Amino acid sequence: MNRISEYIRKAGTGRTAMKAHAATATWILLAIVTLAGCAKMGQPDGGWYDETPPSVVGATPNDKGVNVKARKINIYFDEFIKVDNPTEKVVISPPQIEVPEIKTTGKGIRIELKDSLKPNTTYTIDFSDAISDNNEGNPMGNYTYSFSTGDHIDTMEVAGKVLDASNLEPVKGILVGLYAMNGDSANVNPTDTADAFRTLPLLRVSRTDSRGQFVIKGIAHGTYRICALQDLDNNYYYSQKAEMAAYSTDLIVPTSKPDTRMDTIWRDSLLIDSLIRVPYTHFLPDDIVLRAFTAVQTDRYFLKSERQTADHFTLFFSYGDKTLPEIKGLNFNHQDAFLIEANEKKDTITYWLKDTTLVNQDTLRLEMTYNATDTTGARVVQTDTLEVLAKESYEKRMKKLNKEYEEWMEKQEKRKKKGLSYDSIMPPVALEPEYSIQSEPAPNENIAITMPAPLQNVDTAKIHLYSKIDTLWYRSKFIFRQKEKTMRTYEILGEWRPGIEYSLEIDSAAFTDIYGKSSEELKRGFRIRPYEDFGNLQMSITGMNGKNIVVQMLNKSDEVVKEVMTNNGIANFFYVLPGIYYVRMYVDSNNNMEWDTGDYTTGEQPEETYYYNKEIECKAKWDINLSWDPKQLNLAKQKPLEITKQKPEKEKTIKRRNEKRARDMGIPYNGQK
Repeated sequence: MNRISEYIRKAGTGRTAMKAHAATATWILLAIVTLAGCAKMGQPDGGWYDETPPSVVGATPNDKGVNVKARKINIYFDEFIKVDNPTEKVVISPPQIEVPEIKTTGKGIRIELKDSLKPNTTYTIDFSDAISDNNEGNPMGNYTYSFSTGDHIDTMEVAGKVLDASNLEPVKGILVGLYAMNGDSANVNPTDTADAFRTLPLLRVSRTDSRGQFVIKGIAHGTYRICALQDLDNNYYYSQKAEMAAYSTDLIVPTSKPDTRMDTIWRDSLLIDSLIRVPYTHFLPDDIVLRAFTAVQTDRYFLKSERQTADHFTLFFSYGDKTLPEIKGLNFNHQDAFLIEANEKKDTITYWLKDTTLVNQDTLRLEMTYNATDTTGARVVQTDTLEVLAKESYEKRMKKLNKEYEEWMEKQEKRKKKGLSYDSIMPPVALEPEYSIQSEPAPNENIAITMPAPLQNVDTAKIHLYSKIDTLWYRSKFIFRQKEKTMRTYEILGEWRPGIEYSLEIDSAAFTDIYGKSSEELKRGFRIRPYEDFGNLQMSITGMNGKNIVVQMLNKSDEVVKEVMTNNGIANFFYVLPGIYYVRMYVDSNNNMEWDTGDYTTGEQPEETYYYNKEIECKAKWDINLSWDPKQLNLAKQKPLEITKQKPEKEKTIKRRNEKRARDMGIPYNGQK
């Protein structure tokens, strides 16, 4: 500014001169401002974002300290921090029966352990990825603090995955822990691990992440057994069948070895600068797989009763029993009063009322005698008194029927006045079966008919099946039968010929239920798909050594489309529509065509489940033959990610907003802060 004043003084003082001087001064000021702006290139308004994660600057007691007696721990950082979801992500080992207190204090974390400290024990506090800076959310990465009440730190680690035994889904958030087998504080012998799991807290624990992965740290040299537990009551041992759990009979011996891994040095978020070898300690085993399951709830007790419609009521139990309940009527005669329908497991029993007098009775008081589990786990005879109320009262049902009748009469009167045909008697309520008939079924699919109530009579002479050959219709043979293990479902089995049209015609009153309702006539046409629409798949399975296996074709939702049982390792799937499929199998040890879970009481593991690790594309007119050794690939790598429902959570990373900001401004970025 002194130079500008001097320039004006020398130029003169006249009005014209002053105008010229002012214009010149303005130009010079603009040039100075512009130059000043250029001098700030590379420094955006407000400065660069903070992209440096927090780091530990100290702790009391010291990290990896020994002979520690204090239960209050403070960890200090170089900036303000936050801890995300500490109750879920922070795991303290040995497990704490009384919940510890974890608080953030500006640039620190304060932990207070409520349980007394065990002597000569390594304690680890695993924060996982819960710590990040307070402003920008830069993650610190996995961090574990440790100390010892003895004179040394135990540093061994073991790692692996926990999978749902039924479908190999990663199990998130389940505890994984160890029991020592070498006579230390757990005092467990190899022969009574199961008892330890039911009575003693786990010795060292971890928790699985979204991938089902776990790492148990701070382990002493020795021999261990490993278990997983969905700990519903926070006591760190298996105390109730409702808890998902897993156990292995294999002995775990932690070891380590020096190793190297490749690390990537990034030039920026897109370009790799170099790959370098980094030495590290490789802890083993690191590929443990635990198959978690929930045991069958075999304790039997009465749950509830329901009477959704007046003509039947249903009793629900927690578990089935081969002996059905005995029903004694308290305000009605129970002799020959019911048709009893039980599901296959016999835990749901429906009583159809045969007498319409009982149907019209709003409240049924009854005495139920059944087998129930007592406090010792034994089945004993128990008697309960129940009142079963109809959801809709008789009075309300009658009002509804009267209204329907009045509306019907009104329509008939209108028809009469117009000179149209009309009825003087209202037709009875018809029976309405549910017909499962596809418009284009496969040659191996049959017709299913489900009745709304048990039948009194079936007149098969009123059921007709016709097939169209060229332009003429011919009678076609069929079998009508009740579906096995059901009361109200029936099947029509035909000799279905690919590419042929069929017509199912059922006359009125072909079916009559126990309440006198009859079905109306039905005519339904359909065409069997031709062979050319389908493909076939054959799986040749090795390594099963003659075991009974059930092989299942799955869709993209991991749902069963087809399944076959085999004991020779050959699974054939015929009439497969074009599409993307997946294949799963399980070893059917008891030959019941159902996957069975495990049982700690008997020491049974769940039936083994495997996935073919690739998708299979089936095309029309194609025959696909594939070979599969289910045990060749580790279980944790088998299930395709496309049908895995428990997806891995996105890793927390630095946002790298400075780099993007620099690109938007067109200036170089060299990692400034």
